[in-house]
Amino acid sequence: MDIRKLQRAVVDALEDVKAQDIKVFDTTGQTSLFDRVIIASGATNRQTRALASSVEDKVRPMGAQVLAREGDEVGEWVLIDLGDIVVHIMQPEIRRYYNLEEIWGSKPVRMKLLPESTADQMPQPAQDN
Repeated sequence: MDIRKLQRAVVDALEDVKAQDIKVFDTTGQTSLFDRVIIASGATNRQTRALASSVEDKVRPMGAQVLAREGDEVGEWVLIDLGDIVVHIMQPEIRRYYNLEEIWGSKPVRMKLLPESTADQMPQPAQDN
């Protein structure tokens, strides 16, 4: 699966549920385990779980496999392992404390360089005139 399409789908899913401060990091030079880290914030436990569900619902029809999902019990930090992409959905206090941006790089992938939104590729219903 094309990594750019998968990361665009993840970002779209996060935006659909109003995630805050979404960052995408290219980790290909840092680890061979995965190619991208996506970090986003959710305001409440319920929102972090909803964001994670949105990501899963968006990527499964594309053929992506969810290898693991952790953190639903508490909801302060939910992690989704998609193989090539690892998604961290965190409440702002937890995100500040762990500061994953410092680990994965100070230079996130620029969002405008991502392919067009996956929502734009969905067939539009026919309109009656």
